[in-house]
Amino acid sequence: MSQTKPPSGVAAPNRQPPPEQTPGQRDARKAEARPSPATGGGLDWQRFASRYAIVGIWILMCGLYAVLMPGTFLQGSTLRSVFASQQALVFLALAAMMTFVVGEFDLSIASALGLSATLVPVLAILHGWNLALACLAAVLAAALGGLVNGFLVVKVGVPALIVTLGSSTLLLGIASLVSHQTTVSGLSSGFADIALYEVAGLPISFFYGLALALAIGYVLTFTPLGRHMTFVGANREVARLAGVAVDRIRLGAFVAGSTLAGIGGVLLVASVGGYDSTVSPTYLLPAFAATFLGTAVIRPGRFNPIGTLVAIYFLATGILGLQMLGYTGWIENVFYGTALIIAVSVATVVRRRTAST
Repeated sequence: MSQTKPPSGVAAPNRQPPPEQTPGQRDARKAEARPSPATGGGLDWQRFASRYAIVGIWILMCGLYAVLMPGTFLQGSTLRSVFASQQALVFLALAAMMTFVVGEFDLSIASALGLSATLVPVLAILHGWNLALACLAAVLAAALGGLVNGFLVVKVGVPALIVTLGSSTLLLGIASLVSHQTTVSGLSSGFADIALYEVAGLPISFFYGLALALAIGYVLTFTPLGRHMTFVGANREVARLAGVAVDRIRLGAFVAGSTLAGIGGVLLVASVGGYDSTVSPTYLLPAFAATFLGTAVIRPGRFNPIGTLVAIYFLATGILGLQMLGYTGWIENVFYGTALIIAVSVATVVRRRTAST
């Protein structure tokens, strides 16, 4: 059978096969071809609900407390109690998040906060140090603890559970040693202004926490460092093969977390004037509960600072309302313990669902 030839002077068409697409390009084309769940410009209510369900529950909880305590709960003093007393926990929860993002965890951050809060009055009151130098030394001591943790976990290969649990006890013991197991107080009222100076009816430390959460959110979302941190947390070996400095990022996360805990300790002791180092472990459970619960807000399945911030004040509202109803003492441990179990369960389910889609 004869083949039809192209006319003279006309080049034969190039019938080369299309270039092979990368997996990312194929996934992008599939995503474009997939029908949008929101039609006619309407909202994707399922996605919206998954991101802001905690906020809705928070509003309903406030409404319930307002019904049970009419004229008492929805007052300015109540709202101020919620938003003005959580700054140490904000810094501690964001410190925990720094290691969670890269796939690690640090059980020593509460003790790092306690050591920092203990060193400031000890150095300034008992040893006569300049207050600014005492604060700097306290933060550096906390950062040094994170550096040691990171070195042992990343470079030596010791499991993080063993290292951070041991360093938590060590830092707690050092704080008790330097303070002679007593509460050292006597810091000046001027020093308290760095945490308690009021802006728009709230202590300035509230805005420190808000600015820190926004800054961390920006870094994680819009910078190469943040994307590398998320990549390391998602799949460490693949990130290594892609040329990411995995060990450096993991080590840096430990140092950054402990440094934030140290700054939180300085703000804590500034707000209360003194610190009892033995209460440090009580901060760990609330910080972990808020961090995991934050993965159900804004960016479901991912550790994110804004979600963590929302979770902190959600939990604080729940506990304050129960205390105003007369449930005191045991309620805080029960509430935070239950919240941690639920938060971890929700985070696990959301992460699995996200990975399967």
